[in-house]
Amino acid sequence: MTESIFQSSDLAQNRTQVIEAARNGRARVRDKDGTSLVMLRESALHALEVLASWNAAHLRLEELLRKGVAPSVGDLGELAWLRAFDTDELREFLDELHQALIASYADRTSDALDQCVAAWRTTAQQLDDPLRRSVLRGPLSQESLTEVTRPDGQ
Repeated sequence: MTESIFQSSDLAQNRTQVIEAARNGRARVRDKDGTSLVMLRESALHALEVLASWNAAHLRLEELLRKGVAPSVGDLGELAWLRAFDTDELREFLDELHQALIASYADRTSDALDQCVAAWRTTAQQLDDPLRRSVLRGPLSQESLTEVTRPDGQ
């Protein structure tokens, strides 16, 4: 990542260079009092914020699962939507979340993380419905399976 350092006066005198530096990575602007300010793409800031938030959630959930008991809704806090899952499933979520965090950091975007969380949220929503939960979690027997034939014309 390219980084350029500018003086605050460059914001007026060389604004196109400052903007271009920010567009290509980041532009560091030193204020008169020595304060360092950074300008970067909004999408990069968003990715960093999402990564930081989910990294903290990952660490919190990891700590809860380390205790060896299913976390309560209160323990889960903003992750209370995970209450539909048992401890083994929460560990699986944690593993997938870890992989998504690594991929998102490497890609410098939150896409992999967003996809992972969306898939798990969708599953949690389906498990919240008692009928769907009984179908998804119920026993599977040979009698419940039906052979499907190919539609005509295909």
